[in-house]
Amino acid sequence: MHAIFCTLLKKSMNEDFLHYVWKFQLLSIHDLKTTTNENLLILKTGIHNYNSGPDFLNAQVKIENQLWVGNVEIHLKSSDWYVHNHELDPNYDAVILHVVWEDDLTVFMRNNAPLPVLILKDFVFNSAFNNYRNLFSAKQRWISCENEIHSVDHFIFENWKERLFFERLERKSNEMSAILVTNKNDFEAVLFKLLAKNFGLKVNGEAFLSLANSFDFSILRRVRSDENKLTALLFGQSGFLEETIEAEYHQQLKKEFHYLKHKYKLSSISNNQFSFFRMRPPNFPTIRIAQLISLYHLHQGLFSKLLKIKTLKGFYNLFNVDVNLFWKTHYTFHKTSSFSSKKITKQFVNLVLINTIVPLKFLYQKGRGELNEHDFLVFLKKIKPEKNSIISRFNDLKINSRSVLDTQALLELKNNYCAKKLCLRCAIGNHLLQR
Repeated sequence: MHAIFCTLLKKSMNEDFLHYVWKFQLLSIHDLKTTTNENLLILKTGIHNYNSGPDFLNAQVKIENQLWVGNVEIHLKSSDWYVHNHELDPNYDAVILHVVWEDDLTVFMRNNAPLPVLILKDFVFNSAFNNYRNLFSAKQRWISCENEIHSVDHFIFENWKERLFFERLERKSNEMSAILVTNKNDFEAVLFKLLAKNFGLKVNGEAFLSLANSFDFSILRRVRSDENKLTALLFGQSGFLEETIEAEYHQQLKKEFHYLKHKYKLSSISNNQFSFFRMRPPNFPTIRIAQLISLYHLHQGLFSKLLKIKTLKGFYNLFNVDVNLFWKTHYTFHKTSSFSSKKITKQFVNLVLINTIVPLKFLYQKGRGELNEHDFLVFLKKIKPEKNSIISRFNDLKINSRSVLDTQALLELKNNYCAKKLCLRCAIGNHLLQR
């Protein structure tokens, strides 16, 4: 039976599984022997190293009566030591044990003695084979554990979701940190660029970011108290004032932008970058630009205001702004439409909170040593869950979301663990494999 398991596993196995077996000691630890038939006792498996160098650092093993302290390297075949050129790397000089699935070639230490070898396939538990095979064998599954994920212990799942959320938040804030450096640590300027991209949604996000990058934020600071100048700046820079339109408002803005363009030596982008195709009218780029204008005209020092807000209601109130009267009867510069307020919806504010405000506040507080992760968790549990295809599939698997904290965690789980088959680094995968 053991030979059959070995054959089945060998077809799909990778080193991650061997790392997993070693790390969690899913083997007969009381009967271990090296390839030279010496008794092996594992005292410490070592620290799992995800960077370059040996796989487990500062391990402790006893071979016969000799204590060894050093590193452990794991390979499918012992010959992989030479395939990876470890013999040329001094980082591997302190390896005390070579853990392999197959021993096909002798590896020598600095003193020319053979490196002690443990062949895992002789000692791994059958249950580890079974669980691993069940998790990875079905290639057509949406996620590997879709038949078992609903049975995972609630405490384990909830703690893992919190960690997943902060992993996602860390990555977003790190991306923002790079933008912050290029903008001389001006959080107000970075906020404007990130908000602009948010206001463009997926379809027009890059076009809106190009708009925000097409002029220095200091110009917006100078003109935002004058709504007409601010409107001319953003619509002019986006290229929407290049057309010949008879509407008096358009001509007025065009004249104002001509003055600003000359004064600040501006160079606008093309409005061909903005898409109206298959967009609902409230999401037309012209309406989103008008909303962004109203937000920045009404609120001076927007980032400072955002830092002070602690409640979801407070954010909704901040974004509760009216567009210019012209846009209440227009969706574009070309045609009049029936009156509508075109206010920013709470659903859209939630999107902005998730993608921009929360990560940017996280980055700001972390940099100042004021970070309180508990406050972020409490706040995000009050925001309604997102709706998208990934969350719907999790719902089908009986994994329901109560808040945006859950949905953000599940997106991280699917995109950066399930899709990459990193089940062995996932708390859910670990739980399923060990039980």
